[in-house]
Amino acid sequence: MLYTEELLEHYRHPQNFGPIESPTHNITLQNPLCGDVITLFLEVKNDVVKHVSFVGKGCAISTASASLMTEYIKGKNVDKLRNLDRKSTMDIVGIEISPGRIKCLLLPFEALKKLITK
Repeated sequence: MLYTEELLEHYRHPQNFGPIESPTHNITLQNPLCGDVITLFLEVKNDVVKHVSFVGKGCAISTASASLMTEYIKGKNVDKLRNLDRKSTMDIVGIEISPGRIKCLLLPFEALKKLITK
């Protein structure tokens, strides 16, 4: 699989990496298939994502996916984010992915979904 330059840039220099000072929500998830681990932090006020960040260790796909997702969800209403489906997540990340790597791409989105549906 060829990775896009944007994906590689988000892997090498992830956006919103590191914990935030005052998260209202946080969760840690692991992909048991490859060992990727992500902790996602959100600060939500009035049902809008004000701040978002993540920490973790993962492959290029999961790290870049987390970076791209955090950029996308800033300023969004959590009700809108609850409706993200698989196609939307693929559009946000912007690559075609093999079935064997889909869990890597979806890990940050699974963390988000769990946080905002609690």
